Formats: sequence, C-alpha cells, structure tokens
Amino acid sequence: MSTRGHLTRRLIQLYGGLALYGASSALLVRSGLGLEPWNVLHQGLSERTGLSIGVVLTLLGAAVLLAWIPLRQRPGLGTISNVLVIGMAMDATLALMPAAHGWATRVTLMAAGIVLNGAATGLYIAARFGPGPRDGLMTGLHQLTGVSIRLVRTGIELTVVATGFALGGTVGIGTLLYALAIGPLAQAFLRVFAVPPAAGVSTAVAAGRPRGAILRP
Repeated sequence: MSTRGHLTRRLIQLYGGLALYGASSALLVRSGLGLEPWNVLHQGLSERTGLSIGVVLTLLGAAVLLAWIPLRQRPGLGTISNVLVIGMAMDATLALMPAAHGWATRVTLMAAGIVLNGAATGLYIAARFGPGPRDGLMTGLHQLTGVSIRLVRTGIELTVVATGFALGGTVGIGTLLYALAIGPLAQAFLRVFAVPPAAGVSTAVAAGRPRGAILRP
C-alpha cells in the first residue's frame, strides 16, 4: 500500500469509526436499557442542563482535555477528532431515530448498539491517531499516582456511573452487558481493521498493537 493510500485508509477508519461510535451510543440511548459508563454521566448532565447529550459529551471531552495539561499528556488528531465528531454523530442519530417501543425493539437496539460500538472502537483505534480524551486521563493518572491502569480505570468508571445515575442517567442491563462485552468485541475488531504498513515502512514498527484496548468517547 502506498504512503498516500495508507494515510487515506487510516483517516477513513478514524472518522468512520468515530461517527459509528456516536451512532452506536445513540442506539443505546433509544433502547432505554442502560448506557456506557461515560454516557450515563453525559445523559445525567444533559437532563440537568437542558443541553443535548452530544453537546454535553463534547464539552466534557474538552474539559477532560484541559486536565491533560498538568498530567503532561499529548493529544493527537484522533484525540481532538474524538471530542468533535462523536457528539455530533450521536445527536444527529438521535434526531433521526424515533423512540423505541416494545421489549423486542429495545433489546435489538441494545444489542446492535453494543456490537456496533465494538466495531467502531476497533476502527478508530486501529487507525492509530492518538487516544481518546478519557483514556489520556486514565493513563495520565496512572503515571502520576503509580496506581495500576486497571484500578485507575475502574475507579474512574465507577465514579462517572455513580455520578451520572445520581443526576438521572440510565443504568441498566445494557450497562452491564456493555462492560462485559466491549473488551472482547474491541479486541476482535482491532484484528479485523488492522491497517497494513505503508510501502517502505518497517513492519515491526507499523504493525505494533495499538496502545489501549478501548477508547471511551
């Protein structure tokens, strides 16, 4: 693959993955059966402020980026794009999708949202344009405190779920299933969407596993 074709594919994966991530999150909202941990917080803040959930996601993502400064994390194109694209895609999908009625429809939306979220995660992480803002927060806190990534991530997500639920965000079976399924799904789709190295680029460098198995919006 030529250098130009390689970059084009990576950009398509980045923006396609981010747009699909926002759309998949909207499916979980419409299911009403539980959201991803951070979107529980986004929805709760949306309920309290009157802003759309996508706007809250974008604003909170920008605020998290500011926290990178003292943590000495460096954003990439994927980091900035994550903040800007996912919220817009989520709001656009919600505007086009009517409310779901009936258990069969809601369960279908929940399942589709989780699987599509896994595919979206694999797409944009495999593009290798930098971590999402919330993952940078996680790795920065890990480096600052010396606490393991697992404990830092668990602490952050328990905090945002609890806070979001207290504010009115939706926690349910979808939240639990997402937590259990997203890791294996993301890992599988990372293999599917792995970008081959550009011509003239060392395979040892280009084919390295992307850091961070899951990037949160």
